[in-house]
Amino acid sequence: MLAETFLKGFLLGAGLIIAIGAQNAFILALGLKRQHAMKAALVCAASDTLLIVLGVAGLGALIASNPTATTVAAVGGAAFLLGYAVLALKRAIAPKHLEAAQAPSAKWPVILSQTLAVTYLNPHVYLDTVVMLGAISAQIDQTVRPWFAVGAAAASFSWFIALAGGASLLAPYLARPVTWRIIDALTALVMIVIAWRLLAPYVP
Repeated sequence: MLAETFLKGFLLGAGLIIAIGAQNAFILALGLKRQHAMKAALVCAASDTLLIVLGVAGLGALIASNPTATTVAAVGGAAFLLGYAVLALKRAIAPKHLEAAQAPSAKWPVILSQTLAVTYLNPHVYLDTVVMLGAISAQIDQTVRPWFAVGAAAASFSWFIALAGGASLLAPYLARPVTWRIIDALTALVMIVIAWRLLAPYVP
């Protein structure tokens, strides 16, 4: 039960995080320029963890206390995941390459402020962590729910650390459309499977 819950959180967190986006492009750029990439990656992952915990402990608990809200969250969450899967499939059909952001200042205070901005000023971060993960966690038994958050946080730390640490090695591959075709196809599959699991209890 614990392992399954952890894995569910990890897979869903990975599916939401591993996509072409502002944070990934920013960390990749820092890695290519060797400018505090690992520090910035840890800030991104720690920020994700904070928002995940807020979603799971706050919004998730609020939704779980209301059966109607739980149903709405399950159906709404599944609809969002299916929509996300459709977008991922579209990207898989017509993949793009990941473009590194403009090289930032090498000074850590400046990079830190840019990292916080690209994280907390990005509405998708809140949608993915607080809203999406929080709503989905409401479907999980409260006794093991923290493991869902741990799994999602582990996915964030694993991805950002790997991206920062291997940026110079990964860049040529991440720049290839075929790589993101595979990533987006797998992301779509994960989203569809989790959406079905959310809807299954309500399907006669």
